[in-house]
Amino acid sequence: MLVDEIEITINAGDGGEGIVSFGKGLKSGPDGGNGGDGGNVYLVINSDLTLLNQFHPKGALSAENGANGGKEKRAGKRGRDLEIQLPVGSQLIDLTTKEVYDYEKIGERVLCCSGGVGGIGNYDLRSSRNTTPMHTIPPKPGQIRHFKIILRFIADYGLIGLPSSGKSSLLNELTNANVKTAEYHFTTLSPNLGVLDNKKIIADIPGLIEGASEGRGLGIRFLKHIQKVGLLLHCISSNSSDPLRDYKVVRRELEKFSSKLLKKKEVILLTKSDLVDKKDLKKTESKLKILKRKIITTSIHDEKSLDILLKIL
Repeated sequence: MLVDEIEITINAGDGGEGIVSFGKGLKSGPDGGNGGDGGNVYLVINSDLTLLNQFHPKGALSAENGANGGKEKRAGKRGRDLEIQLPVGSQLIDLTTKEVYDYEKIGERVLCCSGGVGGIGNYDLRSSRNTTPMHTIPPKPGQIRHFKIILRFIADYGLIGLPSSGKSSLLNELTNANVKTAEYHFTTLSPNLGVLDNKKIIADIPGLIEGASEGRGLGIRFLKHIQKVGLLLHCISSNSSDPLRDYKVVRRELEKFSSKLLKKKEVILLTKSDLVDKKDLKKTESKLKILKRKIITTSIHDEKSLDILLKIL
């Protein structure tokens, strides 16, 4: 199952300790080195949508601490930075400040937490007034932040519809995707993305049922992924006993989740046209005309119908 929401704690590295040290000779002065700075934490935005699977719920990720200073003025080594890979479309909510950050550009690299400053050793604290300092300046800790990460798909087109309405099979034919399909409900347990030849992204949203907005079936978990889709491709199976009802069931669940979803552009895809004869297909098309939506009749076994759809997309 795709992880699409998680809480994590991110720690930058703490600064290392500066030390008190003196040379061996009688005339030797202070030679305690400074501590190294702690490592920073960066977020790097990646195209891999499964990246949230790497995190443990409410787990912590930490950059390396700076090393302590040494004798003979040796400074501690700076802590290694940490890069955290996040999927494109991630939204971060700072659970302390409630600030919200959206990341929608692949390759983006963002400083998330700053490392702590290393402590000052007694060599750098010497002065004409105090030639033998016996103290250090303590290091500073690295920044700690608590986040909720929500994955919101950034897709141009979204395939929606009841279970077994042919969405996954269509995605496989239109793109380079390889989604598992079978003749039973909920084969698709997580949303899938494919890329068209024109580089537009199409998402296959798992089948919705009545009560999805209240959590039935795969429920509200996937409705949120439709929010940023540019065009809805509403799949209705040609061999449905009541295509109008199928359409209305899905639309009701969209409305219950967010009325804004009803304002999105929508095209109806009458799928699996190879499973019914032409006369019945015409009757189904006539019934759906009342919806005043563009209707495209398709079948994964009819290349001409797929070409027509691709030209529109």
